[in-house]
Amino acid sequence: MCAGFILLALSICVAVSVGAISIPMSTVWGILVNKVNPGLVPQDWSAGREAIVWDIRFPRALLAGLVGAGLAMVGASLQAVTRNPLADPHLLGISAGGAFGAILALLHTGMFLGVLTVPLLAFLGAVASTILVLMVSQFASATSADRLILAGVAVSFIVMSLANVLIFLGDPRATHTVVFWMLGGLGLAQWSQLIYPFTVLCFCGAYLWINAPNLNAMTIGDETASTLGIPVARFRLIVFMVGALITGVMVAFSGIIGFVGLMVPHIVRLIVGGDYRRVLPASGLFGAIYLLWSDIIARTIMAPDDLPIGIVTGLIGGVFFVWLLRSRTN
Repeated sequence: MCAGFILLALSICVAVSVGAISIPMSTVWGILVNKVNPGLVPQDWSAGREAIVWDIRFPRALLAGLVGAGLAMVGASLQAVTRNPLADPHLLGISAGGAFGAILALLHTGMFLGVLTVPLLAFLGAVASTILVLMVSQFASATSADRLILAGVAVSFIVMSLANVLIFLGDPRATHTVVFWMLGGLGLAQWSQLIYPFTVLCFCGAYLWINAPNLNAMTIGDETASTLGIPVARFRLIVFMVGALITGVMVAFSGIIGFVGLMVPHIVRLIVGGDYRRVLPASGLFGAIYLLWSDIIARTIMAPDDLPIGIVTGLIGGVFFVWLLRSRTN
């Protein structure tokens, strides 16, 4: 974990340094130190570079860390309560529901609650999609872990089709902004909005970590968890709702970013073991690092243009998904 925090700090510095305009690491550190303690470092950089570091790249790097940490913790929790190694907010349709709510706010309802409109409707969309997955699994008697994933994939296709209808019916001049949510991106990160994903991640992450012993019991089986006094059905529903809240808020600010919640927990378990008291914080830490480097790749591979980060995570996650399926088959 100590090595992970050091790597996270270095990753943030690299993410702020690289881009269409490369800024030396020493300049990055000088700007950040001067923002905390003005005048401590002699200013030998231009106002333009300071604006790039402080107003554009640093909030973007922090948003990447928050989104990566949130999605990874949600994926780890869903894999515990469903006892399915393939569980992920993207595959279960939660991300699609969040995107549906964000698109509804952007193209049809308007910002009737100000900056809170998109996160709120994204959360409600994620919750509705989660409830729909549970209803479909009950209707189809698909209560097993594998069938639950299939129900999530089916609901994801349905919700994304409805989202495409909203795009088709929306103002053609505004639909280009929706591409941000469909492909994933961090280019709209702002200091004033970071408080929302940060607050949700802190409270929801704390809840999941406090209930890590219950998640450990759920990985063994519902019967074992019940004998330990855990209300299995209610706890699973709460974890789904907490996951929907985290995913909805993250999707509202970053768009659909898939496979983070699938990949990171598996990698983390190889390092720290299966105890969720270590898996959850480690997943959050390494999820932040993974998405930071994905964003670095997205910003540099086609510089000066930004490649949507969802494309990068989709390519990497798709290969990992195939490998995971093969390893589970063998």
